[in-house]
Amino acid sequence: MEEIIGILNDIVWSDALIVLCLGTGLYFSIRTRFLQIRHIKEMFRLLFDGKSSESGVSSFQALSMSLAGRVGTGNIAGVATAIAFGGPGALFWMWMVAFFGASTAFVEATLAQIYKEKHLGEFRGGPAFYIERGLGVKWFAVLFAVVSIISAGVLLPGVQANSVADGIQNAFEIDTWKSGIVVSLIFGAIVFGGVKRIAKFTEFVVPIMAIIYIVIVLVIIVIDIDQLPGVIALVFKSAFNMEAGFGAVFGLAIQWGVKRGIYSNEAGQGTAPHIAAAANVSHPTKQGLVQSFSVYIDTLLVCSATGFMLLITGKYNVQNPVLGADGATQFLYQGAESVSAGPGFTQAAMDSVFPGFGSYFVAIALFFFAFTTMLAYYYIAETNISYLTRNLKSPIYNHLLKVLMMVVIMYGSINQAKLAWNIGDLGVGLMAWFNIIAILLLQKPALLALKDYEKQRKAGKDPVFNPEDIGVSNAHIWNTIGKNKEE
Repeated sequence: MEEIIGILNDIVWSDALIVLCLGTGLYFSIRTRFLQIRHIKEMFRLLFDGKSSESGVSSFQALSMSLAGRVGTGNIAGVATAIAFGGPGALFWMWMVAFFGASTAFVEATLAQIYKEKHLGEFRGGPAFYIERGLGVKWFAVLFAVVSIISAGVLLPGVQANSVADGIQNAFEIDTWKSGIVVSLIFGAIVFGGVKRIAKFTEFVVPIMAIIYIVIVLVIIVIDIDQLPGVIALVFKSAFNMEAGFGAVFGLAIQWGVKRGIYSNEAGQGTAPHIAAAANVSHPTKQGLVQSFSVYIDTLLVCSATGFMLLITGKYNVQNPVLGADGATQFLYQGAESVSAGPGFTQAAMDSVFPGFGSYFVAIALFFFAFTTMLAYYYIAETNISYLTRNLKSPIYNHLLKVLMMVVIMYGSINQAKLAWNIGDLGVGLMAWFNIIAILLLQKPALLALKDYEKQRKAGKDPVFNPEDIGVSNAHIWNTIGKNKEE
């Protein structure tokens, strides 16, 4: 199985996808006149705009839910694996994916808002919805929905569960199958409570854990702040093949930086739009800007903090892609001997500064980050099931999904880390291919919505969306939203 997954990954994650991801981000940055810079102040203002309703969640709840998907093992274990296989330069390419990807995140989230629908009393949306309504290609929409259910419901949760189990075993010496059972049962207790319970849980947990994690990492960085300039220089030199020691992984730095960057911040992947569509806002652009900002929080803040901590403490390994004469793995740098790539690097880095504390804290942080990410994956898979079964009233398919994901979480916990990551990468890559092609074909409504929003803001108004005013069709839900606001 591992060999088959590896072959499929090589096909999906070819150079073409790397170029597509970076190129799309650059293209949308130019088309939106680098909104990720121009509208930073507006992004802050919109974080707390809008209130939850019976149909949708608030902007902050949507942000928390999307961060639940973004801030996960990618920020702790993902950064470690990127550096392990791509060297320190991989961190730079993660930054590039985040900077340009912020514009991609805006486009996909805005499209999700424009073409959202109401199903069983709740706002639902995402790539399948905007592919059908915007592009008018039903088979493509159905294909994406099926791929999303498989990716978010089966392929991706195992990575999160595996990292949690691995981190807990490293810190507390608890068997992975035991922690797998506990995580699976807690997961079931929350998802059987519905979307609102997921939103409330992530709204409370994600900001607190992210702040605590960043503060502790910053303390570690400040302790050895004199090394930071050298570390930053190392990242840039390695990214552009100017560091002789890591020349063997120069090409891999780009590949792993982009791969782990997309896995972490999800820009263009097609997962975050599902959550963005659930927000109760007066204009699609509002949630588009909020989702752009969440990419910054994920990569430029949390991932950077992890990366700097690993490089400053030296607790990481960089694997030589060329095996030794005896077929054994060789290292270009080895600062974490006998530690496999993943959460172990981060635990070793924290333990080197706070002995006896780091491993425990990282295990706990991993649990909350990965757990909330699994909740986000459930919501994404459920949304696509809602798309495929929107003419049915029975919730049986959602219940089956909950049980299936509980089993997947158990299996992922006891799986080999390498296989779990390969399976997760396959899921990310498949969704990215379909979604990026879709938003490139369907970019116009999002760009028109941005222009309309900027025009209304310039006139001193709180922007309200009327699709007919800008020539956007098939956005029927906004007629209902507009009537409700008038009443």
